[in-house]
Amino acid sequence: MREALFIKQNTEKWKAYETNKPTDPDELAAAFIAITDDLAYSKTFFPQSNTTKYLNGLASTFHQDIYKNQKEKSNRFAAFWRYELPLLFFQHRRQLLYSLIFFAVFTCMGVLSAKYDNHFVRLILGDDYVNMTNDNIAKGDPFGVYKSSSSGLMFLQIAINNVYVELRFFVMGLFFSVGSLYASLMNGVMLGSFQYYFFSKGLGIQSILVIWIHGTLEMSSFIVAGGAGLVLGNSLLFPKTYTRLQSLKKGALEGLKITVGLIPIILLAAFFESFVTRHTEMPVWLSIIILASSLLFMIWYVILYPAKLNKNLNYINTDH
Repeated sequence: MREALFIKQNTEKWKAYETNKPTDPDELAAAFIAITDDLAYSKTFFPQSNTTKYLNGLASTFHQDIYKNQKEKSNRFAAFWRYELPLLFFQHRRQLLYSLIFFAVFTCMGVLSAKYDNHFVRLILGDDYVNMTNDNIAKGDPFGVYKSSSSGLMFLQIAINNVYVELRFFVMGLFFSVGSLYASLMNGVMLGSFQYYFFSKGLGIQSILVIWIHGTLEMSSFIVAGGAGLVLGNSLLFPKTYTRLQSLKKGALEGLKITVGLIPIILLAAFFESFVTRHTEMPVWLSIIILASSLLFMIWYVILYPAKLNKNLNYINTDH
């Protein structure tokens, strides 16, 4: 994007920030994030221009208002999850929606394949897992796999694996988004066949109450990571007014922020799987509370809160 076009697209917004600086802390922080994003872009492509100097000064005034009498690092760290990450969710809501739709379709494919092909579950999950689970079902403990090792070791193994899977969802988006869809296909089909297996054994409801204690956060994070992969891939496919390289840099940075921002949720899911899921004897009401809380949190943090935050940000841009 040429500097003149960059200025033309953002001048009114900058002047609104300058003349109508918000007093509400949340609105002030949201405006500061928007300014620093523009400043980062300007520093990258117009490092010696007056535009960069102007934005640097504007950002400095907001910085002083936000961080006075506070430690910069700790507040910037918190602001990332409180403001920057939710705004990225809203900005790329279409990619997140597409990721959800594709994942749901692939999961249904796994269910149907397992239903009409008796060998499909073994093909996807492996003979060892199916045989072990059949033995556990015969012993009256169908979810005994979650008790097979110590909680601490299990947490470490699951956390490492799930972070790897999440990063794979994102990085494979580099293959023109098709890579992320492939990762979604593999995980969706596996989930569908896995879930159908327990329903075919008459353990469907029980499996939901047990497995989705951790699965709600885990699968939701993978879906969002798939959306981050689409952000990366689409930046190559659809550069818009940017050069392809500029678009790739922007998409890679924003997709990476989304991916890194999910890590705490991934770790929480691993904690649930290692320390909570193994208690298959827990009351149904407690399981439902954990499931519902996890689902409501993801809906709120990824959909509802970002929309509200964006609405507040748009309000800042008006003459109010």
